[in-house]
Amino acid sequence: MASAREEILRRIRAARVPRAAPVVRGYHREGPGGVELFAERVADYRAVVRTVPDVPEALKALAGKRIVAPAGVPREWLVGGVTWLREPLTTEELDRADGVLTGCAVAIADTGTIVLDGGEAQGRRALTLLPDYHVCVVRADQIAGSVPEALQRLEPTRPLTFISGPSATSDIELNRVEGVHGPRTLEVLIVT
Repeated sequence: MASAREEILRRIRAARVPRAAPVVRGYHREGPGGVELFAERVADYRAVVRTVPDVPEALKALAGKRIVAPAGVPREWLVGGVTWLREPLTTEELDRADGVLTGCAVAIADTGTIVLDGGEAQGRRALTLLPDYHVCVVRADQIAGSVPEALQRLEPTRPLTFISGPSATSDIELNRVEGVHGPRTLEVLIVT
């Protein structure tokens, strides 16, 4: 008489193992199509999306606001008329800011996702979680076609944050609430 352990092992060995799913190719998107697809997908997540040729000109719309800017944002992004808040900032100071301006590490066309890795133009994670408004600058050459392509561009030991639109959650009745776990408004400036 076989023990319960032996019986379980016998059944495992006799089980039919399904064949692995085939690897799908052809998802790779490079070139200008990636910009349009990314813009469409990130807009589907209720982000405000603008394609701009010039970042400083686009940022003039922030005039009169108190905006957090990480140490590594390009100097030319710090346009006049905006009160630029710089690190170190307390949690309370971040919470009182009107918004934050960052760059990104990579963006993904297929999913409309922005990836932050804490790089110089992105700052620490709290910068993009506490202010209610996040402006993220994405250069066209930072847009990867797919998730696998994006992952190849990232350093896996860095703290990665994947953003797909403004922060949102739903309760059991599927009532959507924005801004619970991060910014209520995400504006994406795609630089062509």
